[in-house]
Amino acid sequence: MTMGRIIGALILGCLLMLGLVWGGSYIRAAAQVWKQADRVVTVKGLAERQVPADLALWPLHFSVTGDQLGPLQAEMAASERRIRDFLVAEGFDAGNISVTPPNVRDLQAESYGQPPPEERYRGEATVLLRTPKVARVKAAMPKTGTLVGNGVLLSPNYEYRIEFLFTGLEAIKPEMIAAATQDARRAAEQFANDAGSAVGHIRSASQGYFSINDLDSYTPDIKRIRVVTTIDYALDD
Repeated sequence: MTMGRIIGALILGCLLMLGLVWGGSYIRAAAQVWKQADRVVTVKGLAERQVPADLALWPLHFSVTGDQLGPLQAEMAASERRIRDFLVAEGFDAGNISVTPPNVRDLQAESYGQPPPEERYRGEATVLLRTPKVARVKAAMPKTGTLVGNGVLLSPNYEYRIEFLFTGLEAIKPEMIAAATQDARRAAEQFANDAGSAVGHIRSASQGYFSINDLDSYTPDIKRIRVVTTIDYALDD
């Protein structure tokens, strides 16, 4: 073997050794990155808040019966007027009061061979109050007996129940999301402490939907707002 070939073989061998050393270092580094990437803890954070309702929808549904459409219409108009007067007297703005179109049924035509009803027609309508004066609505609700005493036949049922709403969610969303995130981080830190690790950066996060429910069936004017976030944290040694 000539001297040139010997030198070439030595150079080739050195390059192969360097390649193996570099390749091994790269593989070890890649394995370390893969190991770190796999060290993730998924936790959920909860935030809850109780808030008073800021909007009330109060439907006052009434009905009138009669044998002639003309007098029936006049009595429906009178009942509507009495309800409006009652609400205004209780301190509500007339501009927040509306009424649905009347619904008139021919009870005789619906009897289907049964004995005819005492009065042929039945008219129904709903006066709706939409107001932010929630406390005033609660104070006025027990006084509706005065309407009955004035000849208004109220027909309350589940379909026409009063509703209390909360419309200020956008204003408190950022604070609640921040609180849920802090709650999630506390859970992650507890897990990391138990595992002998430390909480790193957020790998991914998802915000659950906001739920708004009555505090309970007896206090529908107080709302419980709830949000849950799901966060993936990296764990560091």
